[in-house]
Amino acid sequence: MTRFSPIKSGSCTQTANTQLVTRNPTNNDNKESLTPLFLRPNEPDKPTMTLWKQEIDKLSSILHGISFLGYDGTEYSVDEGFRIWQELTIDVREKKRSIYLIGNGASASMASHFAADLAKNAHLHTEVFSDLSLITAISNDMGYEWVFAEPLRRRAKKGDMLVAISSSGASKNILNAVEVAREIGLKIITLSAMSSENPLRSSGDLNIYVPAETYGYAETCHAAILHHWMDMVENKES
Repeated sequence: MTRFSPIKSGSCTQTANTQLVTRNPTNNDNKESLTPLFLRPNEPDKPTMTLWKQEIDKLSSILHGISFLGYDGTEYSVDEGFRIWQELTIDVREKKRSIYLIGNGASASMASHFAADLAKNAHLHTEVFSDLSLITAISNDMGYEWVFAEPLRRRAKKGDMLVAISSSGASKNILNAVEVAREIGLKIITLSAMSSENPLRSSGDLNIYVPAETYGYAETCHAAILHHWMDMVENKES
């Protein structure tokens, strides 16, 4: 029987029938070129990959800048602010009231998300105004600035809660809804970002603000805040 011996050819080991068996770099340069960048050791003269760390450090900094203000301008500590929000929500649950959540765009998706979480996990009655027929009817006949205020005026009752989410804190339809909620006697919670002077930040009974300058950061921080609130309510039995 004839036996075929491996034949060295450059950086590849081949048999006589030219089938590729394995790569066998002959020097360190070739070995490094075959190693993925993220597996190579850091070199003192090359910058390390820090983009993700910069991102999470930025988010952490924004979340550390969170503030809670009362309607009268009273400033609360973070833990105190969350505790007040938790207690107001537990009161809504015990009295079988409703929580309305409103927002535009990504904030609207958060309103729906947490309306579902609060209903399923924390046993609260929640509502969002997401019916397309209702939205288009009000927008067409009255103007989009009334898309939340008008149904709120017809459905909400004193003792209910409104959670108003707005990155800019300046959306007219959100501000109109807050005005109607105050007329009816709802407990009003606001979440805003961008300018520290935005009008929504001084409109609620409890106003939560994060110093985020972009929509991405504002929405990410608002989602984290809403999750913490939901978890506090879910874990607090009536």
